[in-house]
Amino acid sequence: MMKEYFYLALKNLKRRQLRSWLTMIGIFVSIAILFTIVSLSLGLQAAVEEQFRLLGTDKFFVYPMLAAGLPGEGNPIEMTIDDVDAISRVSGVKYVTYMNLGNGEIKFNNKARYYFVIGMPLDEPDGYKIIYESALLSIDKGKFLSKGDRGVVMMGWDYGNSDLMGKPIKVGDTVEINGAPLKVRGIVGRVGNPSDDRQVYISIDDFKEIFDSGDRADTMVAQIQPGTNLTEVAKKVEKKLRDFRDQTEKTQDFSVITPEEYMRTFGDILNIIMAFLIGVAAISLVVGAIGIANTMYTAVLERYREIGVMKAVGARNSDILKIFLIESGLLGLVGGIGGVILGFAISKSVEYVVVNQLNTTLLQVVFPPYLIAGCLLFAFLAGAVSGTFPAWQASQIKPVQALRYE
Repeated sequence: MMKEYFYLALKNLKRRQLRSWLTMIGIFVSIAILFTIVSLSLGLQAAVEEQFRLLGTDKFFVYPMLAAGLPGEGNPIEMTIDDVDAISRVSGVKYVTYMNLGNGEIKFNNKARYYFVIGMPLDEPDGYKIIYESALLSIDKGKFLSKGDRGVVMMGWDYGNSDLMGKPIKVGDTVEINGAPLKVRGIVGRVGNPSDDRQVYISIDDFKEIFDSGDRADTMVAQIQPGTNLTEVAKKVEKKLRDFRDQTEKTQDFSVITPEEYMRTFGDILNIIMAFLIGVAAISLVVGAIGIANTMYTAVLERYREIGVMKAVGARNSDILKIFLIESGLLGLVGGIGGVILGFAISKSVEYVVVNQLNTTLLQVVFPPYLIAGCLLFAFLAGAVSGTFPAWQASQIKPVQALRYE
């Protein structure tokens, strides 16, 4: 019997093709927006989780509070290598190192650009290896900076693989950072976002000479001993630094951040953005639902006599109700199918633009089966719910009145 209901519903929709397509536009657009938002969000979340998986679970970071600007860029709150030494004495810390950050003028091929310069201590392999691991760095060409290196620089991926400086920079070329000539030792592998792929890396000794940074330590990276708990060690470090810097929990001027806290913060921000965008999609869905309800009301009036004939030959109220509910549900479902197809196209287009124009691999879309099935089911239910009242009204029509209707 249900097969006949679907047949009648499809037949009625085909009979009013133009109206049906116009009705489905609202559902079509809202499902496309919803599908695009969720697929991009899931892709972004998966990419970030993969980054943190590669980072590992044995490292955490310490920063001075950003009271103004960026670390090393006029921020009145500074941490120093004395703080690094204090962290190294905490039980559970295997090794701690630091980085300094400066906004430098990069000159090459008569072109100048301003990007971040990272200064790293190169006196101990454990130190710079931790930095390479925490920054997810690999080598594309040449070599990593290593112990004792001075007067050399390691360039981000964009410098060696694009015309950022007019032509690609090669290993062995000389670049100037704030007027200081440095020889290129290596080109870093692609990280996946423009900011990281345009950073340059030098020894902390060269950094101090170029930026006059003294004993400043902008970012500290600590690695814990095997078998210890990351969160517990991070809390010990936080307490130790408060005591060392004569701070309280209320006046604390630094942050101790674990990968889990990064993920939690990122998840909160992503959820807020998703909620806002889904709200926009919901408005479009309401408009589409109103359109379906309007179409179904019109369909009831147009088929008044037809309903009377169906009831006269034995159709029950429940039969009429099911036919109209299926019809409105199919309007939603077909709109949902179109929305999923459009959403797929939009998502892949956004991914293509981001990857090829912004040079980042962080924003990649995913299309899990439950997302497609969920969107289609949601669209069908939205259509069915929108047509509930018109369908109920159709089922309540009396045969005698319907047959007399002109």
